[in-house]
Amino acid sequence: QVQVVESGGGLVQSGGSLRLSCAHSGDTFSNYAMSWYRQAPGKAREFVAGITSNGGRTNYADSVKGRFTITRDYARNTIHLQMNSLKSEDTAVYYCNAKVVPAFARPEYPAEVWGQGTQVSVSS
Repeated sequence: QVQVVESGGGLVQSGGSLRLSCAHSGDTFSNYAMSWYRQAPGKAREFVAGITSNGGRTNYADSVKGRFTITRDYARNTIHLQMNSLKSEDTAVYYCNAKVVPAFARPEYPAEVWGQGTQVSVSS
């Protein structure tokens, strides 16, 4: 069973930093593109950052470019989101997403998996 589990959320003051982690298990980590999404109260879930299965390319929402960095650790089957210069508008539940590369898809595994989310609160 493929699972992703987030950790590292919390309360931080505006201008501070947090590092989120997402542990992947149940299948070959390098077969999955990984992303972070977030959902603020009363708003739709939105894309934050993504990294390809081989780690060769990353992309970010305009709102976090230059402040957030996504990385992946193949030794620990984990991705991280380093968040610097946090703002009150970054307050949200942050979700990890794993999406299998189509060439590695198998019917017994879901194509996409979401974590339960971790709360990030930034006080102004």
